[in-house]
Amino acid sequence: MAKIIGCIGTSHVPTIALAYDRGRQEDPAWKPLFDGYKPVAQWLEDKKADVLVFIYNDHATTFFFDMYPTFALGVGERFPIADEGAGLRNLPQIKGDVDLQAHIAESLVNDEFDLTIFQNKPIDHGCASPLPLLWKHEPDWPGAIVPIAVNVLQYPLPTPRRCYKLGQAIRRAIESYPKDLNVVIVGTGGLSHQIHGERTGFNNEEWDLEFLELLQHNPQKLLDMTHADYVRLGGAESVEQIMWLAMRGAMPEKINKIHQNYYLATTTAMTVVLFEGDEVSASADQATAAAANA
Repeated sequence: MAKIIGCIGTSHVPTIALAYDRGRQEDPAWKPLFDGYKPVAQWLEDKKADVLVFIYNDHATTFFFDMYPTFALGVGERFPIADEGAGLRNLPQIKGDVDLQAHIAESLVNDEFDLTIFQNKPIDHGCASPLPLLWKHEPDWPGAIVPIAVNVLQYPLPTPRRCYKLGQAIRRAIESYPKDLNVVIVGTGGLSHQIHGERTGFNNEEWDLEFLELLQHNPQKLLDMTHADYVRLGGAESVEQIMWLAMRGAMPEKINKIHQNYYLATTTAMTVVLFEGDEVSASADQATAAAANA
């Protein structure tokens, strides 16, 4: 059976992609960021991750405000990486796994998540910015991506709790897939930042670090917050943090932090954090689920 072996929270700032493509990994301004991803990339290689479920948002690249889905899942063998104005990137198209994607789609719909399904659509920096920092990709990516786009742009947004429940449903979908696969859940976005209006350039390092602690130890508090709470504490665009709650929902009650890197050098707090599930907690969660289904 497929299994979730860990989860990753990561920023998806578009300038990360620009710096990567321009070979600035050793630039003093960027080296702390790129070095922070190396332990995560090594972990993925050591664990032989087959699939990354990427929970991201589209920045009006593929979906537009005349028809913007709340939750959208990509099904396809390949997805092009979007040209967002800087030209096509020198990266392979994102690889998919149609059987797994279709299984997750069907499972989520049966779990009462009404999805939009997309095929052959370009995927923007929400997924493609951090992806090459996580996986080696020459001549191709080592595994498949399951892209799940969440609306964090056009109100009304899904609630933090709804995103957490999405993660729980994703976990059920993966654990019911009959093929042996090592799956990692990736939640993207944030942390604190605002790129428009009177608070342009706003950051809140104290809140960012508190969020990371709550994410690990007390996600319930984060589920009780409103969108306005996230905006007040972290800036308008930090509402993207609800996508990290979808990642967290796919994990056991107790998780162990393996690595964290926090770097605030521009208008956005750039972060990568890696968690593994606590085996005791995971076993207890599975027993509870089995009893509920008996």
